[in-house]
Amino acid sequence: MPSFLSRRRVLATGAGAALGVGAVTANAAPASASPVTSHGTTRGEESRTLDELYRTALAEGGKLVVYAGGDTPTQQDGTKAAFKARFPDLDLTLVVDYSKYHDVRVDNQFATDTLVPDVVQFQTLQDFDRWKAQGRLLHYKPAGFSKVYDRFKDPQGAWVATGAIAFSFMYDTAKAGSKTPLTPRDLVDPKWKGRIASSFPHDDDAVLYLFTLYARKYGWDWVARFAAQDVRFARGSNSPGDAVFGGQKTIGVGTAGSAVSTSPVTFAIGAGHPFMAWGQRTAVLKQAKNTTAAKLFLNWQLSKEMQNGSFNGWSVRTDVTPPAGLKPIWEYPDAHVDGFPRFMSDRAEVERWKQTFALYFGEVKGDPTPGWLGLHPGA
Repeated sequence: MPSFLSRRRVLATGAGAALGVGAVTANAAPASASPVTSHGTTRGEESRTLDELYRTALAEGGKLVVYAGGDTPTQQDGTKAAFKARFPDLDLTLVVDYSKYHDVRVDNQFATDTLVPDVVQFQTLQDFDRWKAQGRLLHYKPAGFSKVYDRFKDPQGAWVATGAIAFSFMYDTAKAGSKTPLTPRDLVDPKWKGRIASSFPHDDDAVLYLFTLYARKYGWDWVARFAAQDVRFARGSNSPGDAVFGGQKTIGVGTAGSAVSTSPVTFAIGAGHPFMAWGQRTAVLKQAKNTTAAKLFLNWQLSKEMQNGSFNGWSVRTDVTPPAGLKPIWEYPDAHVDGFPRFMSDRAEVERWKQTFALYFGEVKGDPTPGWLGLHPGA
């Protein structure tokens, strides 16, 4: 397994194969040795083992449908394979699409009484607050819920984060050729012109938030100079990592990575310089047809076996110790863990930033129309 997974690879493994070590551990363990609870469990949390939930889910029909956010249809193949290996007789359908498309799909299904998924796992954090207010989410606390970082869960159990993801920029360490780690401020150095790949800043809200942090920290002069760097923009936060690992570009901006990487690529989280991180929220829908199977999925993702195998070393649980050299993600003030949910909840502000970057970068490139990226500006 490479030490870095792009978002495509990150979310492909998702809470399962993106937690590959945990998946191997879980698969290797005997069926009877997979408890989802431990001594001292807080009242109200799930007390059944994974195997007990599994047996009940099979008795109730043995099916499960999950909608998961991601950049490509195959991104969650690793999750599906790991889940299937652990629970071979359960029929899992896992559908991957951009979170901002999935949420519209789910809203339409609510309106037409044609709900398909049992579980939703999205980056669009604001949807979970809205759906909770509408009474759409099942209040449920999987085993280990009390050990999840407080800001990564709804107090009533309407949703819980099952994975901690961070976005920053990365660079080919050897090609960068500097003994001093690069910072976002360095990205506007003319020597990097034509050597940078980036996600579209107004296509993915997490990437958008990262760019707003850069603009606030370094000013609009930095934005103007970055826009003049002949950046290769592409859709999908996997694309910058693919460009760097594929040798096409030296630097990739707006992508996920591992700060404990031993690969030739450095994922930048230097002190005093912004990056962003969040807990990917997961919830069981109240109208789910396969409620026990949905609960099984949450317990499996949140289990210590899975959380210990996080690709980037960060867990949503407070009782999982990060690898040497890392702190829990919420202990990095530059990660703005609390800022991203606030940003996502103010949709008018989000749209202003989208339009600003779409129009601004378009004008720099000589095409002032909102569609310069080949996308609708509100995508």
